[in-house]
Amino acid sequence: MSKTVTVNDVGPRDGLQNQPNILTPDQRLELIKALLQAGISHIEVGSFVSTRAVPAMIGTDKVLSALNETPGHFTVLVPNMKGYQLARDAGAQHVSMVLYATDAMAMANANMSRADAEQVMQQILRQAVDDGIRATATIAVAWECPFDGPVEIGTVTAIAGKFIHTGIEQLVLADTIGAANPQQVRELTTKLVNEHGASRLVCHFHDTRAMGLANVFAALESGIRSFDASIGGLGGCPFAPGASGNVATEDVVMMLEQMGYNTGIKLQGLMRASKLATDLTNNAPGGRAKAWLEKHLQKTLEHA
Repeated sequence: MSKTVTVNDVGPRDGLQNQPNILTPDQRLELIKALLQAGISHIEVGSFVSTRAVPAMIGTDKVLSALNETPGHFTVLVPNMKGYQLARDAGAQHVSMVLYATDAMAMANANMSRADAEQVMQQILRQAVDDGIRATATIAVAWECPFDGPVEIGTVTAIAGKFIHTGIEQLVLADTIGAANPQQVRELTTKLVNEHGASRLVCHFHDTRAMGLANVFAALESGIRSFDASIGGLGGCPFAPGASGNVATEDVVMMLEQMGYNTGIKLQGLMRASKLATDLTNNAPGGRAKAWLEKHLQKTLEHA
């Protein structure tokens, strides 16, 4: 199996959408540029959602415009066709859409049924193909829903089977509220890798119960080589009660690099980006290995 792992930082979107301190587009760009300087080339930079519902995403068009000549893979979330059209008109090259493993989560997040959300995504996907725009689909609450409880594995595999060969670039399995354990993660990811291969599968974990890294490891053992993470452990979903911060990018990169995987990301730069996230939001907890990493990197600098 490949020793190269892609880490997509979702901090500038997923990490900021539920923060009480709303950042300006310029502040969000500052954070994105810090991530780029650390060697992160895949970043979720914003969303085209209702600004009344998610005011933290106001100005995503300005963020995209400012990144127009910047090398990198930049994704924006779109919830519906209107959001897609706004993203396309703003110059987006890669959009992310959301599918749901339960009707209750679909209703809470998008005010539509799970089946209706699938129809909307199919329409957006067809348009994206025509427009030459790459598309990613995320299955929210892939392991457990805050409203309907545990999700049957067959529900998720059926959704994956329906969409993974329809033109999407990647399919993301999202543990939206951080309820999964490593055994559950290994069971689902192994099944999907065996059925579809690993190249288009991504995992997205939250660290609600301190199992984020363990879940990354379980998916890694199944063959998954792409993961979402959020700088400084930022995160939380305004429409999913119980959702806490995402697994921290610095923790994921530290573990992967120590295990011999190549991420292309520099931990020293990542810690600078993590400190910036804390300074800007006054709320980023930092990774669980924050104290150790800071001490370790300081020793490295002293002996350089």
